[in-house]
Amino acid sequence: MTVLVLSGAIGAGKSTLTQIIADELGTTPFFEEVQDNPILPLFYDNPEKYAFLLQIFFLNKRFASIKKALTHRHNVLDRSIYEDALFFQMNADMGRATDVEVDLYNELLDNMMEELDGMPKKHPDLLIHINVSYETMIKRIKKRGRSYEQIDQNPDLEDYYKRLLDYYKPWYNNYNYSKKMIIDGDKYDFIANEDDRQTVIKLIKDKLAELDED
Repeated sequence: MTVLVLSGAIGAGKSTLTQIIADELGTTPFFEEVQDNPILPLFYDNPEKYAFLLQIFFLNKRFASIKKALTHRHNVLDRSIYEDALFFQMNADMGRATDVEVDLYNELLDNMMEELDGMPKKHPDLLIHINVSYETMIKRIKKRGRSYEQIDQNPDLEDYYKRLLDYYKPWYNNYNYSKKMIIDGDKYDFIANEDDRQTVIKLIKDKLAELDED
């Protein structure tokens, strides 16, 4: 049983790479709920009001997904519970959450992580982090066209997106739930370029082969 989790900023290409991996390796993909998320547009319109509610929504969904993934064979998740605290911590640092909300969120997350420790498979096998620059991030956000994500409609998002990229650096360095690897999302356009896609698949397969040898 192999469980892969992806991470990366908004627009990094996680969902696309998740589907590519699922097709190539015959794994079951788990996708973050975006289109059916009623809170996400509200958050972009009023982050101070909806930051906590949005993160509780995501935390609940990601907990359900990782529980399924850890009890089924060969899965890949486009975002996981291990990454969730990064977003809420950033929003809390920006003054978008009260101390009570922070304490409640952390208590919920701790309880969920304790329950995962009791699963037959306790953690993923590999984290695949897609690292992108701000320029690549914005290009892909524009291409997929979700109106509430566009900086030309909400200039405040420029600071939010740049701040998010900065938060990912220490998060990745401190991540220790599984083995990990970085895919250079600026160098490899696995979304539009077939050669780059095959290169990325080979990098992932080579890393998985290393894990089998350990």
